[in-house]
Amino acid sequence: MADADQDLGDRGDGDNVKNDKLFTLKKWNAVAMWSWDVECDTCAICRVQVMDACLRCQAESKKDFYGRQDCVVVWGECNHSFHYCCMSLWVKQNNRCPLCQQEWSIQRMGK
Repeated sequence: MADADQDLGDRGDGDNVKNDKLFTLKKWNAVAMWSWDVECDTCAICRVQVMDACLRCQAESKKDFYGRQDCVVVWGECNHSFHYCCMSLWVKQNNRCPLCQQEWSIQRMGK
């Protein structure tokens, strides 16, 4: 056992270790992705992704201050998300979430 400790001690400096690199990193590009913090990324009412404008806003060509399609996303207490335009029409007939049937209560709104 003492001989093994002696051998490890001799190589601990790195003096006797050959420094052969398998590769050298010359360039590195980082890539990141983001996504909505939602259970479902598609509006269950109009079946369009919540990141895009709803069918109604697309048809009416509603634009915001920056010239983008103006369609706000609304999240319920149940964490389901819908286009505000779609949900405002839905709530007039049924005050429940279209997906889980919990009573609809707005948690937050945003883009």
